[in-house]
Amino acid sequence: MTPPVHQARVLSTLNADGTRRWLRPKLAHGRFLTGRRIVGFALIVLFVLLPRIRIGGRPALLIDLITREINVFGLVFRPSDGVVLMLFGLTVVLVVFLVTALFGRVWCGWGCPQTVYLELVFRPIERWLEGTPSQAARLPRFHPRKLAKLAIYAAISFALSNVFLAYFVGTDRLEQWVFDSPLDHLGGFSVVVGVAALMMVDFAYFREQMCIVACPYGRLQSVLLDKQSLIVGYDEARGEPRTKAKKSLPVLEEPRGDCVDCSACVSVCPTGIDIRQGLQMECIGCAQCIDACDAVMDKLERRRGLIGYTSQDRLAGKRGRLLRARTVIYPALLALVVGLFVLSIGTKSAAEVFVQRATGPSFVMLPDGRVASQVLLKIENETDELKNYTITLAETPNATLRSPQPRWQVKARKASDVPLFVDSPPEAFVGGKRTAHLRIDDSEGFQKIVTVTLLGPERGQR
Repeated sequence: MTPPVHQARVLSTLNADGTRRWLRPKLAHGRFLTGRRIVGFALIVLFVLLPRIRIGGRPALLIDLITREINVFGLVFRPSDGVVLMLFGLTVVLVVFLVTALFGRVWCGWGCPQTVYLELVFRPIERWLEGTPSQAARLPRFHPRKLAKLAIYAAISFALSNVFLAYFVGTDRLEQWVFDSPLDHLGGFSVVVGVAALMMVDFAYFREQMCIVACPYGRLQSVLLDKQSLIVGYDEARGEPRTKAKKSLPVLEEPRGDCVDCSACVSVCPTGIDIRQGLQMECIGCAQCIDACDAVMDKLERRRGLIGYTSQDRLAGKRGRLLRARTVIYPALLALVVGLFVLSIGTKSAAEVFVQRATGPSFVMLPDGRVASQVLLKIENETDELKNYTITLAETPNATLRSPQPRWQVKARKASDVPLFVDSPPEAFVGGKRTAHLRIDDSEGFQKIVTVTLLGPERGQR
């Protein structure tokens, strides 16, 4: 069915004259709204408490920018764990692909922070203070209720920005900063103010534009979805042609659909679309139109499901299929990546040793004629205990290792640079280079041999 001319717009939030179409969706109570509230408030509680939950003495989730560590449910990752972090990132991406292929944009409608906070926190406050859309439209711009709404928005945004910062500096450090002067921690305070300001702009002004204009996920759905993916859809075969709202329909020769054109589904849509026009990029799968339509069908004593969770193939009268290319390839790739990730975690060494480039001359000639080649190692202690490391030469003839100290102490989850010199006779160098093997151990089971290239004089050089 061709939509009316006044509904044919480039964006659901754009009027024909190019001005912003402000949306004040009504609230449709129903089973899906109840479910979204349970999920949404559980996610809010999890967001607030997660930095305070301790697993093995560490935060459950912390991206520590100061110590350059990532704590994820007891696992600690450092910059040297690039392969593990890459596998973790691939796992997240493949999970998104698989969930989208199966359940469509369920994340957008049920789990995305933009939707959760806008629909479950900020808009309820607006409805409480300003009333219905018609009542709110009559309020002056600087009405006390509107100013009170903005004040509450600012307080909530500031609180949430502090929680956000806790994910990057830790709750202990954040609590210390809260009671200190902002000038003592200007960087952290600037982050809090900046994030709070962005939240205010988002939830007080930008709102659904984030989903429609800024977020790339809606545009990716055309690639991630297929005809069998779960979507919110309108059963056009059952609903068309539309009729007036009557419980019992007279027997007519003309076919009549169940849709009564009440526009309840449009009035509750948080992105302002008409779901009866088919699958649209702006649909976030929140199911508000389903609750609204089911309520109308109940009043008219008609069967529910005119709008519901379905798929494009089911709307076209085809059978649903769980097994298809996407639902086979994605799980297979996910299992492979997760297996590699688990293997990488399980085989992770107690320490990492890296050969770094030393500053200053690469070698010096000693008075006895031998060559002292400079070596710089970096030892990262990946355990939660202080370790003492010893370094010796292994299978390197005609060479002597000189170290400033017999043992190198490295704190838990920290790294230390280890400067060394390897003395060799000039004839050991070929083309100005020779190979040496260094053994690093902590006397508690860890042992690793690294190969270094020593620089020295070329033949004939003195």
